[in-house]
Amino acid sequence: MTRAFFPMLPSARQPRLVGAPTVAILAGGLGTRLRSVVNDRPKVLAEISGRPFLSFWLETLAQQGFREVVICAGYLAEQVEQCLGDTFGPLQLRYSIEPQPLGTGGALRLASDRFSTDQVMVLNGDSFCEVDLAAFWKAHLERRLPASMVLRYEEDTRRYGRVTLSSDGRLENFLEKSDLIRPGWINAGIYLLPKDWISRVPAAQAISLERDLLPGWMGEGIYGFPSAGRFIDIGTPESFARAGEFFADAKKLAA
Repeated sequence: MTRAFFPMLPSARQPRLVGAPTVAILAGGLGTRLRSVVNDRPKVLAEISGRPFLSFWLETLAQQGFREVVICAGYLAEQVEQCLGDTFGPLQLRYSIEPQPLGTGGALRLASDRFSTDQVMVLNGDSFCEVDLAAFWKAHLERRLPASMVLRYEEDTRRYGRVTLSSDGRLENFLEKSDLIRPGWINAGIYLLPKDWISRVPAAQAISLERDLLPGWMGEGIYGFPSAGRFIDIGTPESFARAGEFFADAKKLAA
């Protein structure tokens, strides 16, 4: 697996977002449910239309003006580093590699000394949401929020669980997955978090960002940023099968 099978971006076309935070991409998952169709590489490198899934996030970040990315890798991390290298167009890529599975929260804590900004934008590397990340960052700054999360409205939240919000957009609760078909806001897997929150997480422990950390941090203030863009994750064979069409449609809309 080499870098040659996906396009690199010319940096001259990409404006820089002044004051942009370090971006941390969670890319260490085992991808157990996807093994029947992707069994020779980590989930974030699953091939979509001839290129690795993670490259769609990197392309988006470059186009929207971000420059510094830390990839939190674990399972088959050497493949991720070999495939992506140290740069992607104007992006500078660094790696934080788990010595053993640490969960999404533990992986963030391990990488915390590589974050050069006080705020960190965190992305799930196995899902993608069409969202203006620069606008997300600017709204976070303008409102001087402690932490922010991108939300996506779904007519059927059974697979994801839901979040509830106060009238000013503050997260009030995370509701578990349910067998009932209900509409609502879901966590799109994109966050702006203070580096000092991440640094307070116990080191070298397996901790989930979603289950263990975010519910506890709600009391310190996490605010929702609604997105009308489409959302996809590739966690199951069925959703992975739809990914090629998802990005083909995105390309048509952008043309």
